[in-house]
Amino acid sequence: MTQHCGLVAVLGAPNAGKSTLVNALVGQKVAIVSAKAQTTRARLMGIALEGETQIILADTPGLFEPKRRLDRAMVAAAWEGAQEADAILLVVDGRKKRLDYLEPILSSLEGRSERKILVLNKVDETAKEPMLVAAQALAGEGQFDEVFFISALTGDGVPELKQRLAALMPEGPWHYPEDQVSDASERLLACEITREQLYRQLHDELPYDSAVRPESYTARKDGSVEIHQQIVIARDSQKGIVLGKGGSKLKAIGEAARKELAELLGVKVHLFLHVKVEEGWADSNKEIYEEIGLDWVR
Repeated sequence: MTQHCGLVAVLGAPNAGKSTLVNALVGQKVAIVSAKAQTTRARLMGIALEGETQIILADTPGLFEPKRRLDRAMVAAAWEGAQEADAILLVVDGRKKRLDYLEPILSSLEGRSERKILVLNKVDETAKEPMLVAAQALAGEGQFDEVFFISALTGDGVPELKQRLAALMPEGPWHYPEDQVSDASERLLACEITREQLYRQLHDELPYDSAVRPESYTARKDGSVEIHQQIVIARDSQKGIVLGKGGSKLKAIGEAARKELAELLGVKVHLFLHVKVEEGWADSNKEIYEEIGLDWVR
């Protein structure tokens, strides 16, 4: 059988469900998911298989109006993920009735030669009629080649989308081994899992300019893994929020992240977290950008 392999860029505004869709297409968790907007920062590749076809999915940060250096770096990473793609998926939250926020993204996609597919997500949370109206408004100008209605969360419509993407991928050898599901190193993935727990457990109390840095990742003789990470926050006032009373919140974050990592890696995990305050790191620390996979954008 002939192998096929190609790149699909997954674009959209924050909270459209891009990471949930990438996880659903891959068939397991490769990208962190949070109700908090702008959770995805660097571009991450998820690797999905459909028969003899390998689909490399670039899960990109949400496209929004950048205001600060960290914002600009995230938006740059999103468009970088769309370079030389064989297909572009624009994922749209189907629950939203006003669509004017998409105008900058739509104008940036104009004239691009890749096959463009409109994906209206969250069909499980909204009536069909408004979604059809949205699809007509967005696809009416001939900008998109196809439209799919899906729920990344329940999986509704995802197998059909996956089959279609596989059919679009060009002939060529696979870029990754059959059992690889992501291009992220285990070290970086471990930091992302901890960052997801930070968002989940602290919700809006913690601004999104917090980061998780890898310090060490060591395999012990008994087969378990010892991981040390640093949680970087931008203001001293945030330290108490992350630590909690008597360190209880940090302990809960570490415990939840450790459990998920052990499940993901298939080995026992020893996770050690500590908090560091670095005032205004998002404007001054180039090293953290490199560690979390972002370019230093002026």
